Amino acid sequence: MSYSNKYILAALPRTQRGTPLVLGGDPRGRNFLYTNGNSVIIRDIENPAIADVYTEHSCQVNVAKYSPSGFYIASGDASGKVRIWDTENKEHILKNEFQPIGGPIKDIAWSNDSQRIVVVGEGRERFGHVFIADTGTSVGEISGQSKPINSVDFRPARPFRIVTASEDNTLAVFEGPPFKFKCTKQVHTRFAQAIRYNKDGSLFASAGFDGKIFLFDGVTSELKGEIGSPAHKGGVYGIAWSPDGKQLLSCSGDKTCAIWDVETMQRTTLFNMGTAVENQQVSCLWQGKHLLSVSLSGVINYLDVDNPDTPRQIVMGHNKPITCLALHTDNKTVYTSSHDGCVTTWNVETGEGRHVKGQGHGNQLNGMRATKDGALLTIGIDDTLRKAVPQGEGDAPTYTDDAIPLGSQPRAMDHIVEDDTTIVATVKELAVIIGGSKQSTLPLKYEPTCVAIDPKSRYVAVGGADNKVRLYTLDVRSLTPGVELTHLGPVTDVKFSPDSQYLVASDANRKVILYSTEEFKLAHNKEWGFHTARVNCVAWSPDSKRIASGSLDTSVIVWNVDTPAKHTIIKNAHPQSQITGLSWVDDETVVSVGQDANTRVWTVPKA
Repeated sequence: MSYSNKYILAALPRTQRGTPLVLGGDPRGRNFLYTNGNSVIIRDIENPAIADVYTEHSCQVNVAKYSPSGFYIASGDASGKVRIWDTENKEHILKNEFQPIGGPIKDIAWSNDSQRIVVVGEGRERFGHVFIADTGTSVGEISGQSKPINSVDFRPARPFRIVTASEDNTLAVFEGPPFKFKCTKQVHTRFAQAIRYNKDGSLFASAGFDGKIFLFDGVTSELKGEIGSPAHKGGVYGIAWSPDGKQLLSCSGDKTCAIWDVETMQRTTLFNMGTAVENQQVSCLWQGKHLLSVSLSGVINYLDVDNPDTPRQIVMGHNKPITCLALHTDNKTVYTSSHDGCVTTWNVETGEGRHVKGQGHGNQLNGMRATKDGALLTIGIDDTLRKAVPQGEGDAPTYTDDAIPLGSQPRAMDHIVEDDTTIVATVKELAVIIGGSKQSTLPLKYEPTCVAIDPKSRYVAVGGADNKVRLYTLDVRSLTPGVELTHLGPVTDVKFSPDSQYLVASDANRKVILYSTEEFKLAHNKEWGFHTARVNCVAWSPDSKRIASGSLDTSVIVWNVDTPAKHTIIKNAHPQSQITGLSWVDDETVVSVGQDANTRVWTVPKA
């Protein structure tokens, strides 16, 4: 059996309060770049649902920039490594890897002939370095500033200049090649955060946490004046020039973005992005006709000059590891939630994501299930069961104000769609909830890890950290204990097949075990043990013929019930990231989620 990655519902940029983020623009105008964890994410600017992910860094990546030719991307990580890789091939072949500084890289700039690269950041022995992209040979020194450098840019025309912005509040100018320190500019009173040349190199602008933006001559580096007075009420996190070099886009911690006329140094447009802390704007990019900004929440806003108070489009998703996945009853929509409690509903056909609104759990969810009317039930570590209800056709659900207290931390849940019965396994008990109220509880002497209900037979399977799967019978409101099945490791997931013939259980001992539901004996004598680490989750195809399992070993394996000796391994399904959830949308399409905050949709044809 072959498989293919249909598409990726990509992670949002990983943001941090008080820390600017750098977006990279494609010189050919097709894509834009940002980073999340170990990944560099390349998104189509016209249709951001189209995305590609580069995952070859071994630690957190901070910045990625296209070369002016568009053929290569340079990405810098927290260890000070720079990887230069190809953009044309799907495999993104590595051209070179260098270690220019011994600490986190914060910004990268290329010379306009794509031959030289300058990187800056927080090195132990130096805060920046200029080198030849092909060989790594040094072409000058970045010195003269006493604290880490936050931003850098290369003058895109001769005579070449490099300008840097540092945490010692200064800007520095370097002439070359070979590049030598020329002077510093003391204009900012707080951290200088961003510095950028316009397209022809005639001007450069700087921005800082003092809310100010300054304009300089691109050749002589003389101060031409201050833009705005000051430009923003909060720190300025990023600036971006318009393609014609006559306007400047800025984004700020005061929750606004602004467009400035360079000639008059006055503001022409103000974008109010909201009032909450997560509406702080930490990055911006002006590429062709698209003006992008990134909120502290990670969402990407496409700004609309004609309607400044409402973005033209908002790209939503997750920027923290995804912990839960659930399938909507329409089989076209999946729900995902990340460990910060953010819940996103995805249209699997279009790749569009929208956040579930309202007062949710505010923290990690441990389980989600969809109900018959398209609502979503969730359990979280605030020890409650909550419900999000659809508001209208095509709109994301909104949490209601009603929360059912569970009394102790919930670990897992399952739901019978037909009669609105939910069973929640908490650290202390199994609770049966019907129509929004708790009907009965059964105290537990073990720690439950997962739960599954078979709506036909009314069997309830509960996996435990004590290596056992326990079967109960659900009689309307009460549970009666039955058979116990023993595994060689803590049980991580259990699922009944849609046709009620089988129960599959996975464990931390790398095994996936199939039982027939007649007497809960092994369904066949084949042991499914091809994972090389703990199996986290399992899911049945709608026709009950195949099972997908996801593991800590980053792979997804698809098993066949009729031919147990055959299986398909999707190796590195989420590179460098464990799989945390799986679901089948139809008999040939699997959705996987992982620690990397990406949701991937796979086509796995039947043999």
